[in-house]
Amino acid sequence: MQIPDLGTFVLDGELGWYKSEPIPVAVLDGAWCRLILDGYDDDPAPEDFHAAIRAFLGLDPSALRAAATSIFAYYRDIMDDIVASGDDDWYVGIESPHDVFNHVRLGDEPRIVRDAYRDRHVYVELECECDWEPEHGLQIVFRDGRAVSKVGPYDGHLTNSAAYGDDRLDQAIYVARHML
Repeated sequence: MQIPDLGTFVLDGELGWYKSEPIPVAVLDGAWCRLILDGYDDDPAPEDFHAAIRAFLGLDPSALRAAATSIFAYYRDIMDDIVASGDDDWYVGIESPHDVFNHVRLGDEPRIVRDAYRDRHVYVELECECDWEPEHGLQIVFRDGRAVSKVGPYDGHLTNSAAYGDDRLDQAIYVARHML
């Protein structure tokens, strides 16, 4: 399938989504990524996907760095649990939000998907690995491809309001455990 100004996307028949050829993604420090379109064929407004992709591809690394404080808060929650359990073998020392990305391996297959159940926005979701949480990793979500709107463990939810069933959390980028 050809999407104007975005290139060729090939259907993965097994998974039911489209995948692009590798392209450089500036917000991810120019890493070559394959974009994944999930739910595109059945969507009533595929142009929303196109707009989210264009917005995402237009971001520079500062858009991701703007979420460093929220990602650092996620890291602190995990480390607080590790310290409380006395399991120092899993402790990862990160001094500040400025250093947090030294402990993250950004995903290379951003998934573009519409929230079909709640706000109907199109999101770009990135599944990443991080040193402090090898089991659940790090999920970074961009609402409409424009800005980071959610970070935390990979839970498959596109918003914190969906993750916790609480619309008051719609604008929360990260929800600390003590806030619940």
